Amino acid sequence: MSQPIPERGAVSPEEFRDVLVACRPLVLRGQVRQWPAVRAGCEGAAAFRDYLLGFDRGLSMEAFFGPPAIRGKYYYGGDFSAFNFERKQMRFAAALEAVVENLKHDGAPSVYAGSVPVEDYLPGFTVENAMPLLSGGQPRIWVGHASNVSSHYDAMENIACVTAGRRRFTLYPPGLIGKMYVGPIDRTMAGQPVSLAASGAPVPGHYPDFEPYRDHALVAELEPGDALFLPKLWWHQVEGLAPFNVLVNYWWDAFRIGPDAPYTAMLLAMITIAERPPEERAAWRAWFEHYVFRGEGHPLRHLKPEEHGLLGPLKSNAQPDNYGRLRAYIMHLLRGGA
Repeated sequence: MSQPIPERGAVSPEEFRDVLVACRPLVLRGQVRQWPAVRAGCEGAAAFRDYLLGFDRGLSMEAFFGPPAIRGKYYYGGDFSAFNFERKQMRFAAALEAVVENLKHDGAPSVYAGSVPVEDYLPGFTVENAMPLLSGGQPRIWVGHASNVSSHYDAMENIACVTAGRRRFTLYPPGLIGKMYVGPIDRTMAGQPVSLAASGAPVPGHYPDFEPYRDHALVAELEPGDALFLPKLWWHQVEGLAPFNVLVNYWWDAFRIGPDAPYTAMLLAMITIAERPPEERAAWRAWFEHYVFRGEGHPLRHLKPEEHGLLGPLKSNAQPDNYGRLRAYIMHLLRGGA
């Protein structure tokens, strides 16, 4: 049986640091209730359109148009080579107008304008609608009709802020990846691979490894002004429940100390390790556990900290820049160096 996502009221930046370190999803009720955008959204779709158009730069973007039959479920077509919706390149203002106009007509296509970078398309929006919990991270805006975004993961932290309408989030933890029946990583709806098992109604016998976990999701419904903190790699299905829905979200890596991302390291490991013999893969797994995941502690814990050398702290005022030294060595090896 599903469980509610833990929740609390709005938090301060200082309190949010503890939320980050816990690496657990958390609903923050009323976190952005003071936003002018939330007030505009509560006045209706036309009022929100007019509010956004005050910032619009006139740039083009890609919008999804879905036939009524899909009921906002943007997904694959008959196989992984096609989709059940149409992509259209248009100005953001035109997509926004299509969302508002199609609300007036039964049987009109559903429209979804997602992942639009706010600073590029709507400069000035973030001045009026600030996110005090973050010092960086460009917001993105998602505008559309009732929709169902398939269960997927992100490789960054995420704060998702409901600005108009209602959103339901259904979450599964990262450790279930082997049970999720993940689709292709290079043929996706919007960039991230999806869980085929968690993205639709049960199909008897189709996803047997997932079925014991289907009803163990964490679920929450968010109202305008509410936010959800979502750590990296948590599976999440996002449903827009109202006829008109707007979300503003922020992606960032809360623990990055340089330009390199864990997902990049995983892809590199795939091409260097994934198809080696099983015994060799098992050996490399032990090396990764020892040096990277450190389940038993620091790999040189038998030495004094000042003797850890290149395996000392990656960033430290008291020691050499091991991050820079390691990165330079890695880049040398990737260029074919010995």
